[in-house]
Amino acid sequence: MITNMQRSRAWTGWPLFSYGFRPFFLFGALHAAIMVALWVPWFLGFVRVPSHYSPVIWHVHELLFGYVPAIVAGFLLTAVPNWTGRLPVVGWPLIGLFMLWLLGRLVTGVSALLPEFVVYAFPLVFAVAMVLVFGREIAAGRNWRNLKVVAVLCLFGLAQVLFYYETARYGHLIYADRAGVALIVMLIQIIGGRVVPSFTINWLRRRGGDVLSRPFGRFDQLVMVLSGLALTSWVLLPMYEATEGAVGIILLAAGGLNLVRQWRWHPWPTWREPLVAILHIAFLSIGVGFMLAGYATLAGDYGALTAAPHCWTVGSIGGMTLAMMTRASRGHTGHELIAPPTTVTIYVLIVVAAIARIWAALVPELTMVLMPMAGLAWVFAFAGFAMFYGPMLLKRRREAH
Repeated sequence: MITNMQRSRAWTGWPLFSYGFRPFFLFGALHAAIMVALWVPWFLGFVRVPSHYSPVIWHVHELLFGYVPAIVAGFLLTAVPNWTGRLPVVGWPLIGLFMLWLLGRLVTGVSALLPEFVVYAFPLVFAVAMVLVFGREIAAGRNWRNLKVVAVLCLFGLAQVLFYYETARYGHLIYADRAGVALIVMLIQIIGGRVVPSFTINWLRRRGGDVLSRPFGRFDQLVMVLSGLALTSWVLLPMYEATEGAVGIILLAAGGLNLVRQWRWHPWPTWREPLVAILHIAFLSIGVGFMLAGYATLAGDYGALTAAPHCWTVGSIGGMTLAMMTRASRGHTGHELIAPPTTVTIYVLIVVAAIARIWAALVPELTMVLMPMAGLAWVFAFAGFAMFYGPMLLKRRREAH
């Protein structure tokens, strides 16, 4: 039987475009590093960027609608062929999709020099292309169970439209940034809820462990439903501030159930294998983020209110994407599924970035120390991925002997 990986080798051009994870993981990581390296001095007034947006709004946009879609595209372009049994998108179609993403980054970077229509329309083209590509693949492969992934992509595209409306109409964000974060957290729960226990089970079995993680079941469905309700309530909270008490309780309940859900996966033995442990650390940030958001809503604590979304963005999104990028890059380029010291360093840096950023929000008097620490750790984590994994992504798959 011919595998999708073997079929992809029909592309004889540059190896970078022989599979979707290659260009999007590499350039997504570079973008993540450059974005924060540029944003900090811009925010502090040391440099000026020809952007239509303020530094904070640009930072939010390029994390949610620049970096995240690149990594999601790289992951889905690699996973969907396995889900559907169809040929992967490689070669010129992949180059075209990648160029649409890159065009969005260039337009956003020099948006002050362009008409507003171009500034808003061009970055949306990639979002529409993602929905069309993955919707077609899942429908053609009759892989109906994963239509929910396409549904999240559609909602994410609408959140991007809302982002442009709010910035044009009000000059600041109300719901769009919350909606973007909530949808990605939900996507991590959908996909991570499969792969984290699956990889943990496989690792425990290889070690001959007696206690195995539990696969997806009814309890997980309950957690997902409550998480969706909690995230929706959190997004809409500015509209219904009188419901703060109820929303806070729902958020705390979702946080507690997410922590129980992860405990059922038996994460504690995985500290011996960083490639699995980082998945659990990143997923832990989801439950902690819910708890922080719930506490902030009930107590009116501004520090916790800021810490919660950063727990999700830096801890969950940053940590989970790096975890999946390193694992997929190693596996699909023929390298052993282990975490060498360079990879462990990347994991440590993203954890430091998350802790420092959350701590800075909770203890504002330490902001001038912790914010640069968080920024530098983030930059070095993603620059490290580009440095250590770039050569793998630029070369053809290593064959086993």
